[in-house]
Amino acid sequence: MFRLPLLFIATGIASFVLFHAGSLFTAGGWALDHPRSPDGWFRIHLLVLDWATMVAMGAVYQLIDVVLQRRIYSRMLGYVHYVFFTGGTVILLAGFLQSRVEWIAVGAVAAVIGILIFVWNVGRTLWEAKRWNPITLSTACALLYLALTGLLGLAMGLNFAFQFWVDFHERLLAAHIWLGTLGWFGLLITGFSYKMLPMFYLSHGASDRPQYYILGLWNAAVLLGVGASLVPGWSGLTLGVILLLAAALFAYDRLIRDIRKHSHKASPGRGIVWTIWSTRALLVFCLLSFGIGLAAPSLLRSLTWIVIAGWVYLWGWVAVTVLGYMSKIVPFLWWTHKYGDQAGKPGVPVMSDLISERNVDVGMWVMAAGLLVAVAGMGFVEPRAVVTGIAVLSGGALFYIGVVARVFTR
Repeated sequence: MFRLPLLFIATGIASFVLFHAGSLFTAGGWALDHPRSPDGWFRIHLLVLDWATMVAMGAVYQLIDVVLQRRIYSRMLGYVHYVFFTGGTVILLAGFLQSRVEWIAVGAVAAVIGILIFVWNVGRTLWEAKRWNPITLSTACALLYLALTGLLGLAMGLNFAFQFWVDFHERLLAAHIWLGTLGWFGLLITGFSYKMLPMFYLSHGASDRPQYYILGLWNAAVLLGVGASLVPGWSGLTLGVILLLAAALFAYDRLIRDIRKHSHKASPGRGIVWTIWSTRALLVFCLLSFGIGLAAPSLLRSLTWIVIAGWVYLWGWVAVTVLGYMSKIVPFLWWTHKYGDQAGKPGVPVMSDLISERNVDVGMWVMAAGLLVAVAGMGFVEPRAVVTGIAVLSGGALFYIGVVARVFTR
């Protein structure tokens, strides 16, 4: 069973390297281009689909066994899913690069078929387990939002090719972004964290009540955000979305504090510590955005602030969390795959020997510094700071993923 998760995670690592190597090749200058351009679409989908979603899918195939104590409904469907999703995203990315709308449409169809296979496979596993709690409910909601994200992406891909809904395209795009970023990633990360954080901290006895608050508030933020995107006249509800998200993050932070309070381990690892810091940073950013929305609503709707918010959320929280969890998941998968049947024998390394905590910390610090410089440059309209920050971020990301990938040589 470990081969399927490793296949997705290894492919995601390769896409991550491609993204940041390409970023360094342009010295970070690509970040100055308009995000809604063929090159911008290519880079965003390479990072979001071929890295973050690919790794998340691999993690789900592994962690579903931990959460439910049962295997995935069909391992064979997992491989079929991989073929459709990977092949579809490759065609989609090529279509963006070459500005070929027919490639975009074909790639979107194949990728969505892969997504729907994944949703069916995991959803069927959840249904048969019949163990409904905040973890499984969050996972189910995340799967629903992923399917809707894919279907809206498919609708936009077909619209590129056949121009069916020209006037509605912008609204579809906004809903696509809300569902994918806040819905799929947000609920999957928080949902699985209810299980993983107590494991990393060796924590027992923390209350599960905040999990229900987080689930309700996060879903409300997603649904209100989608409504504000699709329903004419609802665009002014964005402040409500931000406030709901801030409340969900506050409850999430309280849960983390309670888990730490009941911890029997001094540290869960530097990668996990960084995920906690990033959650608190995102909460601060939400409160700042809410204040700006009250004082200067036009600034909150500006392209500059939207781009900054995208970087803070997708890189500052989603990417940091995925990378932090990879520092634990990848060594576990590889050690179990390679040494699981040799445990306790002379010369067999322990899991902590597979990855350097010091190097994990160094990589995170470099990425954080690069992101802060880039975001400050975007806010103060300083192109050199943006370019420098993105270049530093990409350099740190390549170093970090090298630390993670080196696990496979141990």
